[in-house]
Amino acid sequence: MLEIYSKNLENAVNEIAKLPGIGKRTALRLALHLIKAESEDVFLLTERINKLKTDVCYCKKCYNISDHEVCDICLNPKRDPSLICVVQDIRDVIAIENTSQFHGLYHVLGGVISPMDGIGINQLKLNELFQRINTENIKEIVLALPATVEGDTTNFYIYKNVKDKVEKVTTIARGIGVGEELEYADEVTLGRSLLARMDFDVAYQKK
Repeated sequence: MLEIYSKNLENAVNEIAKLPGIGKRTALRLALHLIKAESEDVFLLTERINKLKTDVCYCKKCYNISDHEVCDICLNPKRDPSLICVVQDIRDVIAIENTSQFHGLYHVLGGVISPMDGIGINQLKLNELFQRINTENIKEIVLALPATVEGDTTNFYIYKNVKDKVEKVTTIARGIGVGEELEYADEVTLGRSLLARMDFDVAYQKK
């Protein structure tokens, strides 16, 4: 147990330690660093963090993070609006964008179907995806969900609901290891998986 002889420091450490992947000792190091830092740097940091809550929102079209009602990706005229890549969360959008191999649009589900965790179809942006398919000229859906049981369950659910409404449903090639999250895959492997995507029904017949 850490002995901290300042209530203000202890309170700061407790709050910082609430961040994912940050333990009490790391939180203490960060708090001590902030004490030593220039005041303007600390004020700038807190201002930027506050803006995450006040000025950042979710794109009303694809549910990616955005500074505006509709994100820059959805507004980009150079993107292919007939091609939608379905991902679990915003970190996957960032991972795929870093490959520079995908030029369509996205749809962020906000998770995958996982009854054990209390996540069903109503907790995800699935109906919003189906609405896009019904109202937009979508030709291909790329399923880029995690290679896990939950990810595969969600893939099958989407496939069942969209296979008769779009020309093609594909999934990224399994250069991504089973059980691996997209955000941890290296950019080359992820990029090649996108380029080598295959028809969903063909991919799952091989299992």
